[in-house]
Amino acid sequence: MNHRERMEKGLWYDANFDQELCQLRNKADDLCFQFNHIKPSQQRSLQNILKQLFPNLGQNVTILSPMYADYGFRTSIGDGTFINHDAYFMDGGKITIGRNCFIGPHCGLYTANHPLLFEERNQGYEIALPIVIEDNVWIGADVTILPGVTIGEGSVIGAKSLVNKDIPPHVIAVGNPCHVLRKITKDDTIFDECDL
Repeated sequence: MNHRERMEKGLWYDANFDQELCQLRNKADDLCFQFNHIKPSQQRSLQNILKQLFPNLGQNVTILSPMYADYGFRTSIGDGTFINHDAYFMDGGKITIGRNCFIGPHCGLYTANHPLLFEERNQGYEIALPIVIEDNVWIGADVTILPGVTIGEGSVIGAKSLVNKDIPPHVIAVGNPCHVLRKITKDDTIFDECDL
């Protein structure tokens, strides 16, 4: 089994020195560089690069520059999702973002972890676990999401949170570490009955 296969199976793999993985990251780096240096008004060129970088990109997805991804093809983004400036997709592990998600500026999705023993860490080994953001999730600014986390459908993550464990659906969660404050209910509507 080669190191790409090990990465894709969630096993320890050589992230730093394996030639195939280095080439794949270089390709993604080049596409990110191109994307980040195109005028925002040149939407056709931006979308063309996004489709090369993220083959699993839904319809009507907005990603604002700058943006960075380790591989791109390991990230799936659903229809209607909006991703604000300065997002980072560390997608050695698969990143799945659902439909109609809002992701605030300066958010990082980090699937990789490293050995605790420096002798092993210095050999370039890491393990990458998936991140799943289900449909209709809102993630505030400066949020960090760690390996293996799932954020449930319709939940809201407060700004500057560190999400290191699963978050259930339809809740407000905040903090470092991120914890559930409460359920989201119909009482959270912004409309009065007469407005509907």
